[in-house]
Parts: sequence; C-alpha cells; structure tokens
Amino acid sequence: MRVAVFSDTHGNSIALDAVLADVERLGGVDAYWFVGDAVALGSDPVGTIERLERLPGFVAIRGNTDREVTGDQPDVEAEILDLAANDPARARRALAMRRNFDWTRGAITAAGRLEWLDGLQVEARVTLPDGTRVLLVHAAPGTDDGPGIRDEQSDEELGRTLAGADAELVIVGHTHKPLDRTAAGVRAWNLGSVSLPFTAEKQAMWTLLEAGERGYRLQRQFARYDAQEVLEQLAAIDPPAAFVLREALAEGG
Repeated sequence: MRVAVFSDTHGNSIALDAVLADVERLGGVDAYWFVGDAVALGSDPVGTIERLERLPGFVAIRGNTDREVTGDQPDVEAEILDLAANDPARARRALAMRRNFDWTRGAITAAGRLEWLDGLQVEARVTLPDGTRVLLVHAAPGTDDGPGIRDEQSDEELGRTLAGADAELVIVGHTHKPLDRTAAGVRAWNLGSVSLPFTAEKQAMWTLLEAGERGYRLQRQFARYDAQEVLEQLAAIDPPAAFVLREALAEGG
C-alpha cells in the first residue's frame, strides 16, 4: 500500500502540479490523502479542486480556511472593527483575508465546486494493513484550527493535545512546519505544506506512506516548483490578500 499524503495547497495549483509530478516520478501510489486548506489565498482555487477531484483513492478533510470559505462568519466584522481601533495593520490584514475568502467562494461557486468543498469533514480515519489506526485532521484531534501541533510543545503538552485521538498515528498540517514526534504512545506527523512550507527553501512538501502487514514507513518528500511563476500568476489575477503569499514566498515563511 502506497499513499501520497499532503496538505495546505491554498489554491496554488503550480505547487500542487509539482507534487503530483513527483509522485509519478517515484512510481505512483494507490491512493491520495489530503489534510485540509485546499483553496484560499491562491490565485487558482478552481484548478486546485479540479486536480484534487481527479485523484484515485482520494480521501480529504477540511482545513480552517476551507471552512471559512464555505461558512458564514458573523463575528468577523466586529473583530475587524476592534482591531482597527487597536492594531490597524492587523485589521488591514484581517480584512484582506476576509475579502479573499469571499473571492474564493465566488470563484468556486461559479465553477460548480462549492458543494465539494462544503462536504469535507473535520477528520477521517483509516486503518493500515498492520492494524495501525490513523487519524487525519488539519490542526489537532477534534479541530481544524487553533495553535495546532507544534515542536515547541513539551511532551506533556503534546500528550494532552493528542489525548482522545483514538489512533496510533495522527497526521496533521496547518502550521506549515514539518514535525515528527511521539507522546503518550501516539505519533504526530506534520506534513508541512504544498503551497507555503515555512522552511528556508520553497519546496512543496508531501509524504510517501508505505504500509504493509508488517508495519509502515513515512518518508518526507520535497518537490521543487517555480516560485516566480506563482508570483507572476498572482500579479496577473491579483486575488485579494495576494500580498500574504508574496510576503511568505519572499521571506521564507
């Protein structure tokens, strides 16, 4: 059993194409698992969904930005107004993000893809051939948002975060930072990010999971993509909050 596992494409179909090509270069897989944040921020949300929909053996869950694109956020206006009085820079950023979610929702609705995104659930569970129970969830068990699973957590803190996971392996994204830690008998594996890995080099990150009756192995993979091409696409389409992607690509996270 071979599975390509990845997360945080964020509407960046150029980086996603690099990952899919890398999967094929390594001999292909039996299935693809996606761990949330599919479309928001990038300039090609529709193309990203179209690529994901075509993948064989596809399992997907939602991320926090997926939920914010599809759902109403009644408290956002009050939050932005409060920020405007105390932190204008953060308020401008929050407003740009809100506009991006609305723009992304309009794009995927016009393309008939909103139902696909709206149907994603907060988590998925899979059992590997050796009996290992796997939980796929975007941030941490039970949630698609919040601080997520982080390297700076103590073993005790991480154990509390993983409590109740009812799994031996928890695979997450959200922070865009790769991680492999074990606490309280549960292994936590952070995939990094396809679109915006918060690492020094801008390479799309994904994981190859190989599993059989005698165990499993996780191998982190890196696929180079042309960040300049992403910037040019952003300039041509100019979606709201494009500056967030520009800053991240320029600053290395």
